[in-house]
Amino acid sequence: MSDSTELGEWEFVGRRGSETARLVPGEVIAAVPAAKAFAEQSGKELRFDFLDDRAVLRMLRRRHQDEVAMFNAGFKTGVPLAFVGFGAAVYWGGVVQFWESAAARLAYAGVAVAVVLALLTAFVRAAAAQWGDPVRQNLRARAKAYRELAHLARREGADIPAHYPHYGPYPFAATFRPEADEAETVEGEGLS
Repeated sequence: MSDSTELGEWEFVGRRGSETARLVPGEVIAAVPAAKAFAEQSGKELRFDFLDDRAVLRMLRRRHQDEVAMFNAGFKTGVPLAFVGFGAAVYWGGVVQFWESAAARLAYAGVAVAVVLALLTAFVRAAAAQWGDPVRQNLRARAKAYRELAHLARREGADIPAHYPHYGPYPFAATFRPEADEAETVEGEGLS
């Protein structure tokens, strides 16, 4: 991981920012009986030990890398799509619609639509590659369960900061896929 030298031993970076957070030890979570039971149940379902501090830290750091990779992929294709689409629409509204030649207007519309569709296809392919990767989905499913675990422990009285671990809920693309090979993505490889 590229930023591991900048982080303390038990620190990880929160959601797409530079603000670091400190890992809440598993013993703090395990001290709450309901949280411990949830950790054991989720651990069996997701094949992960939620009370192993090193494993959780590695998962949270990988989740940050995944979040950055998703943002970068969307930014690289989404920004050009937005500029070209907006520019084509504004140019049509301000100039092209007043051209006298219907053939020239049709040619402009054809080229503009083709370019926007090509960029839209690139955007959808980048999003599908990010969201559809089963190894990343497993990572997100585990991060989602850990977030639920931390919030349960906090509600039951454990000393856990609000919004810990700083990643929001995952309404989709957080499905656990037991057939996915964890070895495909090792400590950040493939997440950039």
